[in-house]
Amino acid sequence: MNRQRFEIKGGRPVGGEIVPSGNKNAALPLLCACLLTDEDVILRNVPQIGDVNHLLEILSDLGVAVEHLERGVVRLNASRVNGKQPNVDIAKQIRASIMLAGPLVAQRGHVELPPPGGDVIGRRRIDTHVLGLTGLGATFEATRDAFKFHVDGRLKGANLFLDEASVTATENIIMAASLAEGQTVIMNAASEPHVQDLCHLLCTMGAEIQGIGTNRLTILGAEKLTGTDFTLGPDYIEVGSLIVLAAVTGGELRIKNARPEEHRATKIAFGRIGIDFHASEDNKDIIVPGNQKLEVRSDLLGAIPKIEDAIWPGFPADLTSIAVVGATQAEGTVVIHEKLFESRLFFVDRLAGMGARVILCDPHRVVITGKAHLYAQELVSPDIRAGMALLIAALCADGTSTIHNIHQIDRGYERIDERLRALGASIERIDE
Repeated sequence: MNRQRFEIKGGRPVGGEIVPSGNKNAALPLLCACLLTDEDVILRNVPQIGDVNHLLEILSDLGVAVEHLERGVVRLNASRVNGKQPNVDIAKQIRASIMLAGPLVAQRGHVELPPPGGDVIGRRRIDTHVLGLTGLGATFEATRDAFKFHVDGRLKGANLFLDEASVTATENIIMAASLAEGQTVIMNAASEPHVQDLCHLLCTMGAEIQGIGTNRLTILGAEKLTGTDFTLGPDYIEVGSLIVLAAVTGGELRIKNARPEEHRATKIAFGRIGIDFHASEDNKDIIVPGNQKLEVRSDLLGAIPKIEDAIWPGFPADLTSIAVVGATQAEGTVVIHEKLFESRLFFVDRLAGMGARVILCDPHRVVITGKAHLYAQELVSPDIRAGMALLIAALCADGTSTIHNIHQIDRGYERIDERLRALGASIERIDE
């Protein structure tokens, strides 16, 4: 791995116009979905990020023909997928490797995977994946080193109630059910924008899916799926990150083709720390006004407000780290409650070292009092979202900060240094 760091000089407004990358969390299941057909699948607006590159390596090793037609456009053909199991060393590095289970067991009847990797932000269970795939007729065997799924013949449609609205489990089950015999109903399904993108992709391939965007999906399995040409939507987590970045640095920013309708919960949450943004007249772009005076907006009778994540359409868990940094630059006190992962907020000790006034109450809650004057520090990125949060903090701090372990940021944000420089940020990538 090429070790690199960012050198970031803070104190400059970051603004202008930017087009968000394609949704990382949509790209990964959509790439896996190419395994469901022996025809060409062309995906457009695919972000060139670490996790995508790792998954393409795994698919290529399985026998998928991968062709980069141009930047962000990939053609995949799985007609020569072999009987190999996914590459263990690569699969261990990314959480998305677990989503190979659904399409591979549906298409060829078996798969063996290592425990999935990815961000170290707390326990990430796969029990819901097992519940769904075994509910469709697969058998399951687990050891400390491998998870094995197997089915004789076709999977069978079933009525499934998920024990949690897991995004990746919902996506795995949707892909498997699209080739299962008969009808599958998934209740308590996740409904995030990337789950919707996967459903729309499969519909263009010949699947019949009803209830897209709700927590009840009905899928009529097909004997065979066809190829398709599909464009991914924008990464709404990147859009949320850019909104906070512009607000805390004082820049005026226009985020093009940002799907403002996907940011209603984000608007409420960010509004609690005084961050405003609005849709353009044609409702395609998001505009962040410049020189905002950030103030915490108290609840009724002066009560301290709380920002908390929730399943879609609630405030996304992946934006809680970003919200913490935004809160350090707002006058007043706010509580941020991250319910999903018990280690995501541990990065706040780095913010405290930069001068932020934060109290980590427990693994899930932090109290922030602002506005804090941040100072440059030498930092290490612990995961994708905390890494981006620290990058934002460095861009509004006094002095020059260094961020190491930036491959974590690269896993989720495409060419972020190059794209932020175009907005006026002082950020350099340096080989170590």
